[in-house]
Amino acid sequence: MAIVIDMPKLSDTMSEGVIAKWNVKEGDTVKSGDIIAEVETDKATMDVEVYDGGTILKIVASEGTAVPLGGIMAVIGSPGEDISALLGGVPASTPVKADAKATDAPAAPGLSKPAPAPAPAPASAPSGPVKASPLAKSIAAASGMDLSHVQGSGPNGRIIKRDLENVGSTVRVDRVDPDSTGPASTADAIRPNNDIRISQMRKTIAKRLAESMFTNPHFYETIDIDMKNAVATRDALNASGDVKISFNDLVVKASAMALKKHPAVNSSWLGDVIREYGSVHVAVAVAIEDGLVTPVIRHTDLKGLAAISAETKDLAKRARDRKLEPKDWEGSTFTISNLGMFGIEEFTAIINPPNACILAVGAIRDVPVVENGAVVPGKRMKVTLSSDHRVVDGAVAAQFLNTLRGYLEQPATMLL
Repeated sequence: MAIVIDMPKLSDTMSEGVIAKWNVKEGDTVKSGDIIAEVETDKATMDVEVYDGGTILKIVASEGTAVPLGGIMAVIGSPGEDISALLGGVPASTPVKADAKATDAPAAPGLSKPAPAPAPAPASAPSGPVKASPLAKSIAAASGMDLSHVQGSGPNGRIIKRDLENVGSTVRVDRVDPDSTGPASTADAIRPNNDIRISQMRKTIAKRLAESMFTNPHFYETIDIDMKNAVATRDALNASGDVKISFNDLVVKASAMALKKHPAVNSSWLGDVIREYGSVHVAVAVAIEDGLVTPVIRHTDLKGLAAISAETKDLAKRARDRKLEPKDWEGSTFTISNLGMFGIEEFTAIINPPNACILAVGAIRDVPVVENGAVVPGKRMKVTLSSDHRVVDGAVAAQFLNTLRGYLEQPATMLL
């Protein structure tokens, strides 16, 4: 008897999956436990296995196609079996187009798209003033284009925006490049638009962050931290051991210790109640090609710096390889986003639901500071806490930040 293989729920938030790769083809024989496909979800690329053996009778969704939850991916059965009844109610799946260059604006519903305008032929320079729309003149001035060599398709030969968009592929217009000895094409000056396919991960990031920004009443508090002792502590630890500790590891550990003292920050808004978590699970934002993921270091307050460092590196590598599992990104109680390695001195971050707060960490800056009445070299780092005002009040956030600053300015207190 033929069996339908439908799109499984591979993450807690996915509503559809994109077929990234088929590992089988029609006519192949499979057995229980075989991995037949790789599916791109909103979190990672996951394997899909079969639980019944048989022959692949039909692959319904091709690679690059988005299939809703429960939608048919393939049919397995005995060779020659009639599966027309199973395919009669196949839900429509959405082909996902590869990256494409944008052309004109989309046509109105129900109307066919007009044929593209014929390519204008090169024209000799007119003797009178060039007829062009104000927008066309503005574009030409910005890109160094000579309008006298462009033939217009507007009323009475008037040059319009569309004519300039067609220049790169239809008309070669010579212009003087001040940095070269010869003419250059305006194809170098005008780049075509490029439509990039939105991945399942990017769709979910957009949805969740929009919901967070417009649902959670954010407020922000920034504090400047003296990192002189933290720098010295990190250098000493790295000189004496095999594990290399990063500044982010110190921030993660200090945040976890501060969260234990301020459980109101280690909380979530659940509608009818505010839940203060008994455990501290810190998520660390990791940038990957498709966006941002937040793998979780569980029971962070109970782990030493070496364990935090090793776990962070492992999670970051698996995130970039798209090998994270649902247990790796679920259950965080607090999030840290660090852009200091990119030279960003200060920024604000959007809360990662269902967390009540997220900490944005900037770069360590070499600045002059006053100590004992004298100006000396100093090392400072700004961090900004974004808080959900339904859960955390300003004074509570300030107390948390001061505790965090105390741990980072005196690292020995969090290592005891």
